[in-house]
Amino acid sequence: MRGSCSYKKVGLYVDVANIARNGGYGMRFDILRDFACRDGGEPMRLNAYVAYDADRAKIDPDYKHRTINFYAALRDLGYKVIEKTVSWYTDDEGNRFGKANADLDMAVDALLQSENLDRVMMATGDGDFIEVVRALQNKGCRLEGVAFENVSSQLKREVDIYMSGYLIPNLQPISTEGGENGKPWGEMGSRVRGICYNYNTQKNFGFMRYLDHIGPGIWLTDTRKSESPYETAFAHESAFEPGTDFNHLPSRDKIFEFDLSKGDKGLQATNIIKIYPHKG
Repeated sequence: MRGSCSYKKVGLYVDVANIARNGGYGMRFDILRDFACRDGGEPMRLNAYVAYDADRAKIDPDYKHRTINFYAALRDLGYKVIEKTVSWYTDDEGNRFGKANADLDMAVDALLQSENLDRVMMATGDGDFIEVVRALQNKGCRLEGVAFENVSSQLKREVDIYMSGYLIPNLQPISTEGGENGKPWGEMGSRVRGICYNYNTQKNFGFMRYLDHIGPGIWLTDTRKSESPYETAFAHESAFEPGTDFNHLPSRDKIFEFDLSKGDKGLQATNIIKIYPHKG
């Protein structure tokens, strides 16, 4: 029954720089908030940790304007923006580099504020947070992780649930071949992202699974269950882009984009393109 979940008080902690430089540029923070607070969760803490280059702002008015507007937009969505000013250093070879590491701030805040939280979501792929995750779990919090690329494999294992940001409906605009066609995610004719969870190399077909909507039961991946938020689409070999290595399917690590259409076998995936890991 909706509302029966005991994990109600939610804390969301976003390592903005880490997410942005690792595949999450353009991420919609309102969708991330909705995902963190699914199933009636109450957002007790929404913290976004950002880096601000004061030196650049002095000589680059456009950077200053865009950054201030970005922070204002985050606040409009209910986030508390924690700014970490970039400090500049020079190495032994005379190269100048900047650092604005917000890891410590984020870790301390999450630990201190966890006394009033049931569920904590950390949006970062940084393995430095592994001990923080363990400490929060030992304090009784349920830990969830969201990130896009270059994610610590150990961090994935330590959190209670890890979800690739690519798989969360509408979290990041779909802009690869096929593009957006105006159909909402999950509707017939729309383009979605998912994984190939089953593939038969002898019969040359498999099945794609995707998150149809943000809702409760995120761990219910069996689409035969009526309460599962996932859907399954049939995928024939011919629907995949040329060069697809079928010997490495199925895979939980490969993420695909595909169109949803109605076929002889029910819901069907077409124009299937691997978007992660990237080619090259």
